[in-house]
Amino acid sequence: LAARARELGVRLLGPNSMGVIDVPGGMALTVNAVLEMDALPAGTTSVVSQSGTMLGTLLSRGAARGLGFAKLVSVGNEADLGVGELVELLAHDPDTRVVLLFLETVRDAARLASAARMASAAGKPVVAYKLGRSSLGQSLARSHTGAIAGTDAALDAYFRDCGILRVDMLETLLEIAPLVAGRSPPRLKRAPRVAVVTTTGGGAASVVDRMGALGMEAIAPDASLRSKLAALGVRASDSPIVDLTMAGTGKTYAAVLELLLESPACDAVLACVGSSAQFHPQIAVEPILRTRRGAKPLAAFFTPHAERSLALLAENGIAGFRTPEACADAFSAFFAWLAPNVRPVHGPVQWPPDLADRGHLDEAQALVLFAALGVPVVESVTARAPDFVHTLAYPVAVKVRSSRIAHKTEAGGVALGISSRGDYDARVRAMLSEVSAAYPEAHIEGVLVQRMESGLAEAIVGYRHDALVGPLVLTGAGGTLAEIYKDYALRLAPVDEAQAMEMIGEVKGLATIRGYRKLPRGDLDALAKAIAAVSRLALLPRQPVAEAEINPLIVKREGVVAVDGLVVLRDRED
Repeated sequence: LAARARELGVRLLGPNSMGVIDVPGGMALTVNAVLEMDALPAGTTSVVSQSGTMLGTLLSRGAARGLGFAKLVSVGNEADLGVGELVELLAHDPDTRVVLLFLETVRDAARLASAARMASAAGKPVVAYKLGRSSLGQSLARSHTGAIAGTDAALDAYFRDCGILRVDMLETLLEIAPLVAGRSPPRLKRAPRVAVVTTTGGGAASVVDRMGALGMEAIAPDASLRSKLAALGVRASDSPIVDLTMAGTGKTYAAVLELLLESPACDAVLACVGSSAQFHPQIAVEPILRTRRGAKPLAAFFTPHAERSLALLAENGIAGFRTPEACADAFSAFFAWLAPNVRPVHGPVQWPPDLADRGHLDEAQALVLFAALGVPVVESVTARAPDFVHTLAYPVAVKVRSSRIAHKTEAGGVALGISSRGDYDARVRAMLSEVSAAYPEAHIEGVLVQRMESGLAEAIVGYRHDALVGPLVLTGAGGTLAEIYKDYALRLAPVDEAQAMEMIGEVKGLATIRGYRKLPRGDLDALAKAIAAVSRLALLPRQPVAEAEINPLIVKREGVVAVDGLVVLRDRED
């Protein structure tokens, strides 16, 4: 059907699509029961969904809050038209200001990324709710990188890279549009600060607690702001919540909101309203509506069931939330929002001519590949049976050489700090015996003898070709515990050295080499160069690498050196 449609120049939506609804245009091509509503609420938010049922869900829930929509499209199985093409259409649609995505998977990552960049250029935020934050696929990974940076982490990196906001809750997807409409990514270099004003201390505390768990800070008024609040008759303490319970509402509430919106000490303002939102909506919401809104986001959380108050906010383009969880989730997504990443320009990358690009690579071959990319690697020689002679000066490290053993430490295939020939002979014999018992079918090429290296810290630098979003690069605290701590930064590959330096700054475990508490500073420039170099695996013709990893990459005062490498090649059917 798809092939015949292409021949005829016809575009298909579906199969398995629940249709299209164009609210401003008065067109509804759908069998969804939502059409039994008396009137469909019109607005400037459009929806592209891989679930047909979600069209009715969002429309009906939005109507209850006074939230309206422009276009709603169910894509079904995307035999022809896909999410990316529809986002492109909405990027040019005059009725649309915000695009919401309900995703079960990402079928064409490149097209959606291009469309999201197009929407960003048009000033239209794209927000995604993606089902399935599970570890599906991670159990098949052979590297630490593959286990750490599973499918969900890859999607997080992908959404950030192309400027899509990701929310954790379906409720947030519905309610976030007024918070982001007409806005740009905040570009903060520190933890976000939110000023909270309330007439219900407990309700506000429920949001503040949730925001804190998501890395945001409810900011207490500083001395200057407390003085200005005092002039309004408001006694502010060092509490992160400005409580107006005893100060009334009306002019005082509005004036306090104005002060907070103008204050450089915070990045957003949240108004929390108690029972008056349910029983006196005009009085409760009027101070919020009267504020002069600018670049700083203003939102409201109502503790009671207050549909009329939510509708008043929606009519005036102010975000209103029914639960503290959705409110915190929306602010978290907003502050994590980044402008689409500019892809770095790299020269061509060639596969080393003496390496096979199919099958399996052992560590020695992996180090050859990393060296070809420009990563400094440890001096190594291969020693073979029967006497395992080598020419390196002691002390040395010894590792079993086999393309079939990915994690040599777990197999007993690593011996460090060998200081003499006698020690070397004994430990090699013991190592080969232990490895043979653990992996009786593995072919052993010999042992890889390496010069012992030391430095200030160990980092992991990894690469993975994700089935959904494509090439990824990772860096984090290295060593045997890398997979346990999961302290890492992840980006779509390739990256340049400036982007690699940003990644280094995100890893808590690398603070020790960033000058933390006057500790010796490591060569961060060399580390950034190594990360960028590994990321260039994404530029290889036919992209033969499934996973690759240097763990550890030893960071010194001057320079870095890779002392262990792993490369997993993609299967021919890939």
